[in-house]
Amino acid sequence: MEYNIENFMTKSPRTVSAYQKLAYAESLMEDLKIRHLPVLKDDELIGVLSLRDIRLVQGIDSDYKKITVEEACVEDPIMVQKDEDIRAVCKEMLKKKIGSVMVMNKEKLVGIFTLIDALSLISKLK
Repeated sequence: MEYNIENFMTKSPRTVSAYQKLAYAESLMEDLKIRHLPVLKDDELIGVLSLRDIRLVQGIDSDYKKITVEEACVEDPIMVQKDEDIRAVCKEMLKKKIGSVMVMNKEKLVGIFTLIDALSLISKLK
């Protein structure tokens, strides 16, 4: 069995522009039933926005929906190459207590691997 992360990631993940408002990102996440969105600025991956990030901003600013994604996202997300071993990636996620990593093919975003993807994999084990 190939243990490259590309075999277990969510391929071609939906992304959000850094210039979009949080209201748009929140609506997109709800519609797609996802909790993480890679953030692009001029086609470059600059961050990741989680539903938790939105909720944190919401608790601080009642007018949170007007804030841009760039203002709320976590910059410099953890990025791994598509041929990295999934076990090593999971260990790193556990160590850093993060819910997602961006999967790259050199400099291009090709996938996202989340805790939900890990749980899906575990549920299929015999």
